[in-house]
Amino acid sequence: MRAQGAGKVFVISGPSGSGKTTLLKKVLRSKALKRKFSKSVSVTTRLRRSGEREGKDYFFVKPAEFSRLRKSKKILEWTRYLGYYYGTKKDFVEEMLRAGRNLALCLDLKGALKLKRLYPRNAVTVFIDPPSLAELRRRIAGRCPRTKPEEVNKRVKLAVAELQNARRYDYVVKNKNLARAEKRLKGIILKETGV
Repeated sequence: MRAQGAGKVFVISGPSGSGKTTLLKKVLRSKALKRKFSKSVSVTTRLRRSGEREGKDYFFVKPAEFSRLRKSKKILEWTRYLGYYYGTKKDFVEEMLRAGRNLALCLDLKGALKLKRLYPRNAVTVFIDPPSLAELRRRIAGRCPRTKPEEVNKRVKLAVAELQNARRYDYVVKNKNLARAEKRLKGIILKETGV
């Protein structure tokens, strides 16, 4: 049985390019939430993108190190996405919950459902729904000019599967207009935390 304090884990999911990371960053900058949240930093085996910082955006590790962390049960949940591994550090999540802190994580469906199962009283899942598949394709292609067409196609195909599972989340936020989506996500978090 895991120790569960008063903290909440907000699991934000959505297809690549849906705007989940941008929305989460904007919401967590607000005065009402800034001091009440800790952002969990995932571990990944993918290469660092331009502008990303070690320990702030991700912990970048080699596949062998990721495997070691997983086998020693230091990874709470993990997934393989487009050939790279991503995971959440277990100790950090448990420590924050025991301390009554709120956490925000961007995870895929599998990770969201696992956290909901592990922390049924603490986990709140939110799906970020893109405006359309055409807009999602444009965003994915525009994120990195070097993204190959086959990778864009893979991400769009994965997005279709993810969209079919949106109903399994506690909340769905349509990200057609960034300001409105930000307001909606902030409202959900304020409601759930009682801030």
